[in-house]
Amino acid sequence: MRARKFWGWGYEDELLTEDEENNIDKRIASTFNLDSVNRINIPKIEDINLKNSSIKKPNSLDGLLSDNKLERLNHSYGKSFPDSARSILGQFPSPPDFVAFPNTEEEISSILDWASSNDIAVIPYGGGSSVCGGVETDVGEDYKGVISLDMKNLNSIIDIDKDSRTALIQGGILGPDLETKLKEHELTMRHYPQSFEFSTLGGWIATRSGGHYATLYTHIDDFVESLRMITPSGLYESRRLPGSGAGPSPDRFAIGSEGIMGIITQASMRLQDRPTFRSSCTVEFYDYRDALNALRQISQAGLYPANCRLLDSNEALFNGAGDGSKHLLILAFESADHDKTYALARALEISKDNQGIYEEPNQSSDAHRSGSSGNWRNSFIKAPYFRESFTRRGIIQDTFETAITWDKSFEFIENIKEQSAKAILEITGRPSLVTCRITHSYPDGLAPYFTFGAYATPETMIEVWKEIKLSTNEICISNSGTVTHHHAVGRDHRPNGYDDQRPDLFNKVLVSAKSSLDPKGIMNPGVLIDPEGKTIENWMS
Repeated sequence: MRARKFWGWGYEDELLTEDEENNIDKRIASTFNLDSVNRINIPKIEDINLKNSSIKKPNSLDGLLSDNKLERLNHSYGKSFPDSARSILGQFPSPPDFVAFPNTEEEISSILDWASSNDIAVIPYGGGSSVCGGVETDVGEDYKGVISLDMKNLNSIIDIDKDSRTALIQGGILGPDLETKLKEHELTMRHYPQSFEFSTLGGWIATRSGGHYATLYTHIDDFVESLRMITPSGLYESRRLPGSGAGPSPDRFAIGSEGIMGIITQASMRLQDRPTFRSSCTVEFYDYRDALNALRQISQAGLYPANCRLLDSNEALFNGAGDGSKHLLILAFESADHDKTYALARALEISKDNQGIYEEPNQSSDAHRSGSSGNWRNSFIKAPYFRESFTRRGIIQDTFETAITWDKSFEFIENIKEQSAKAILEITGRPSLVTCRITHSYPDGLAPYFTFGAYATPETMIEVWKEIKLSTNEICISNSGTVTHHHAVGRDHRPNGYDDQRPDLFNKVLVSAKSSLDPKGIMNPGVLIDPEGKTIENWMS
């Protein structure tokens, strides 16, 4: 059985080639004018000292709680830059005392009862792909211990309703397993976040995940028909309905709750027929305003492209999708019911009206895997592996994303680029190029996604990253954007971000709700809010 990396993304046998590693050395040396580049060795489990558990395992839960060293390492962090950096450096000051592997909802309830009675924090864990501190087990000094509750054993599709085109699915199922099982019924959910391979349905719901579908089918919100959640106070379950006007939505309350209220164990999810018609085309623009105008008009035309991503010239260059002279709009349409060439034709007509240039569209079934679109797709999928290698050299390569309305779009993007580049220069003493791609589009706005590189050393990279993160949080909020469009809040997006964005009265509502569902405040403390009567301190505080 393949082993997951405890220090980075993917499996232990998934490493870059030596040629790829050497190319990274050359790129870093050239970018930051260095004579040489040193790599940190990949850590070995036997070289890491891990403190012993501070709590005693109860006999009643003996078969459900593990103190295995590798499991404790794997469940200490998610997959953000500082998570990988601390892992590579062998820094695990606050590992979970135990990792829980329940098989049933009844076992989850037993674990939560024990934790509530003994002042033990519980961190819900799906695939561990959080990039914002959502599964980190550092909960401060207010708890006697901490466990990570892994949902991997609740991983089945319970029922499929083909008439309603829905399925009842357990929360611990991983993305690839979900799609493989749905394929047997000619169905799909079509929700593909970058973390797809290593994330779960329950995690998607808990974090309000955004998938690759750039319009219409974006956030997981719209896929959820009903759900079940086990809380310390009991079962929380919504009614399965296609829609309802009966008060505030119990589903919407749980979606995005990030494990602070309970454990999402199953959900009835809306599905789609598998697409059979595909068409795509890449449009080039010399002027970024023209590109944005085309994107806005396509988003407002009701065409609903599956892919509608705008890469600025530098983003295109660095991902092998362009030569750096033009901005690229990647368009793709798909359907299980009818040919969508008419929709692509109209999108291209809009693009041409805005000075876009394009070649003959690709109508093949693998259109999304070829040309500039395919190059970008491949680069996007492999990005986490390259980031890991940059981390081993002390170099920060990271992203942040936000959302804004169309009326502010151009100035907003330019301001974010300028202000974040200035902040990185002030923090590191070296210039940084900040690039942008638009990942999702709506009739009323868009989601810009920024990528940057920043100089640091293995000794300084964690604190340098923290300064940059706090700065970019503040920059997004001060320019009237959101601190995150689809990466959740976790612990990393709270300071200078969500804590300022969230209305004060809504904070009181969340705290009150958490007190009802989680009276002892054990569920994922420090994420989204602090439990009533507690101030959770962690390294980002």
